[in-house]
Amino acid sequence: MTSAEAFHDTLHSVISRHLGPPGEISNLTRLTGGATRVTWAFDARIGDKLQPLILQQCPARQRNNDEPVERMARVVGGLDALLMQEAEQAGVPAPRVRLILEEEDGLGPGFITDRIEGETIGGRIVRSDKFAAARESMARQCGEILARIHRMDASRHTFLVEHGAAYQVSTYRDIWDRFDHPHPAIELGFRWAFEHLPAPVPLVLVHGDFRNGNFVVGPDGIRAVLDWELAHLGDPMEDLGWLCMRTWRFGGEGPVGGFGCPEDLFESYEKTGGASVESERVRFWEAFGCLKWAVMCMIKGQGYLSGAPRSVEALAIGRRVSEPIYDFLNLVYSRG
Repeated sequence: MTSAEAFHDTLHSVISRHLGPPGEISNLTRLTGGATRVTWAFDARIGDKLQPLILQQCPARQRNNDEPVERMARVVGGLDALLMQEAEQAGVPAPRVRLILEEEDGLGPGFITDRIEGETIGGRIVRSDKFAAARESMARQCGEILARIHRMDASRHTFLVEHGAAYQVSTYRDIWDRFDHPHPAIELGFRWAFEHLPAPVPLVLVHGDFRNGNFVVGPDGIRAVLDWELAHLGDPMEDLGWLCMRTWRFGGEGPVGGFGCPEDLFESYEKTGGASVESERVRFWEAFGCLKWAVMCMIKGQGYLSGAPRSVEALAIGRRVSEPIYDFLNLVYSRG
């Protein structure tokens, strides 16, 4: 029996045991995209229905407590599925979690969700005529969704770490220093970030990677929010600033995700019960997000070069370090 056949049989057994027989698997396809997890789409026969599903396998994190990279927020082992379950209850569009994998299932850490039909490729979302009507309302949708996420009760999830502004700037500064790759623009960027740290605020659950490219979008707008593995306790303005970064516009003209305007985002966020939006705090997180993304790109690229499991996605991300640095300089110094 080949490894592919063994994987297929194991998945069949898991579906049959947990979700119901006969559990027959068809159209099993590994999806492209994603540099940290393995994602599979498949159909499963449960009773007399064919159910479209998604399997996400979440590799165990190899920890080295001497490395500052270990201070980064990361929800591991499929625990983010718990957040998606609560998000759905809070009115956040999220894939319905069908199963959180157990050790005896033999597929490693991870979870299985319903498969939501729609588009996830950011460039298509901002360009295709199919989503023209959706783009008119997506900034407002984002405001509503973020307000609901930030009001979720995260107090019983001890796996969520506290990552305020000062902690994040120090962490990413230390990570960059470990690369031993001096870069004048990065030095200038971290100096700016330390000098412009916003005052501490009460921390809430933030998604951590809320952006175009992590949504499932249909002609009616956002149908699901994906990729919760960077969730943590932080400044609510962090999610708004990250969403506004030029990186996540994919060539679209709208400052919010390439599809909308900040006024719609902020107004909707406040009307749905989010905190009062402070534009300068959002600007800090947008600017620091550029530095943060540059460091993340370097992590992926250096990981590829150092012999970590090879992926085209990681290599491609590693080559993009200069883009967010340019965005940071343009955002901060074009305004003085």
